[in-house]
Amino acid sequence: MGFLAAGIGAGIITLGAGIGIGLIGKGAVESIARQPEASGDIRGAMILTAAFIEGVALFAAVVTAILALGISV
Repeated sequence: MGFLAAGIGAGIITLGAGIGIGLIGKGAVESIARQPEASGDIRGAMILTAAFIEGVALFAAVVTAILALGISV
């Protein structure tokens, strides 16, 4: 059961992170198209937000690995 939960969790993690980063990129490109002079600030905020999403995805991946290995904490 733990392997099934880990597999489903890994899929959800991948989908969520991919969709989130895709939406960030879409919003950043649209924002830069509207205000090209603010491209540096927008790009910085986009990279920071993408890093936060990756951090949450990494944490969730560790949780799914713990489920798969059956380690009790």
